[in-house]
Amino acid sequence: MSADGGPEGPVHYGYTAGVAERFAANPVPGGRYPGRVIRVDRNLVLVADGGGTTHLPYPRGGELPATGDWVWLGSNAAGEPAIVGVVPRHSELSRKRAFEASSEAQVLGANMDVVGIVVPVDRPLTHNRLERTLVAAWDSGATPLVIITKADIADLADDVVGTVVRQSAGVDVVTTSAENGDGLDELLGHLPPGGTLVLLGPSGAGKSTLINALAGAATQEIGAVRAGDGKGRHTTTSRALVPLPGGAVLMDTPGVRGFGIFDAEDGMEEMFGDLEELFEQCRFSDCAHGREPGCAIQAALADGVLAERRWASYLKLQRELAALARRHDAAARRAYQREWHQKIAVAGKSQRSAERDSQENARDRGGKGSQGGKGGRRRPR
Repeated sequence: MSADGGPEGPVHYGYTAGVAERFAANPVPGGRYPGRVIRVDRNLVLVADGGGTTHLPYPRGGELPATGDWVWLGSNAAGEPAIVGVVPRHSELSRKRAFEASSEAQVLGANMDVVGIVVPVDRPLTHNRLERTLVAAWDSGATPLVIITKADIADLADDVVGTVVRQSAGVDVVTTSAENGDGLDELLGHLPPGGTLVLLGPSGAGKSTLINALAGAATQEIGAVRAGDGKGRHTTTSRALVPLPGGAVLMDTPGVRGFGIFDAEDGMEEMFGDLEELFEQCRFSDCAHGREPGCAIQAALADGVLAERRWASYLKLQRELAALARRHDAAARRAYQREWHQKIAVAGKSQRSAERDSQENARDRGGKGSQGGKGGRRRPR
């Protein structure tokens, strides 16, 4: 039951005793019963509650909901059903928005327990894409999991699996074949009871086929993959939750062509922990890892302990984070300057107003004095 004795939450969409405790710890005025955001459309939000699903308008104030959010449901001023609050997220997967000039984050999903990075065996493995997605997955607060799809292509699977395991830096790797049903139980075994798994991967990676196999029904449209370049069309056009028979929940996402990281310092530490250990072995604490004597990074590169590709990938991600931080700081400086100029303008207006009032008061006092005397201004003797 909800905090005030209302209906149960949406069990088919991951509502558990632990989620109920989060609602109880985060009450909001007017919040009557719990719900979960299944999908966010352009004008409406599809929400599941204990009785089913319904489309609701965006909340008028506060935080905007994302797919996977737990929300308090109640009524608006007109007495209509409405979202009245968003429960704080325990995980959030974000990326930098597609246009490079922006420093804003785009929330891809909320309250997931496992981030599944889908890697198909029938196309070349993009190492930088895998690493940057793993960085974002670690930084989300969820547990990363690499999911290899289309493993029934036996002549390719072994090489891809070995390469992925080496590049995943300790992250578990599951090999699946949706066509044959292989690896599905192992995949579900990584989810806690009622847990949520979000799938990330390029178009044509086999996400929709995998979801259909896990759900036991054709819940997702499947598109053909072009033979020329191995690319598929985007059969998934929006992020949405898909309930599974065992109580877990899947979050499908559109094919992600690029994954510009937003703010992933924690994720960088998890993904490149081996480099952090090398940094501590450098002779100088401020080593730039170039030509300085005693540089552990350069020594590892020379000995082959550290791959040139991995070091280049780390540097590229660091440059991206630094550039994003500069854009963010520039935006913050502009906002501060606007606020400061506004304060100066208000203060100046107040000062001018005060001076004008002072002059008017002085004139009033002078006028009263001339009216009070019979002979006007008195001459000094």
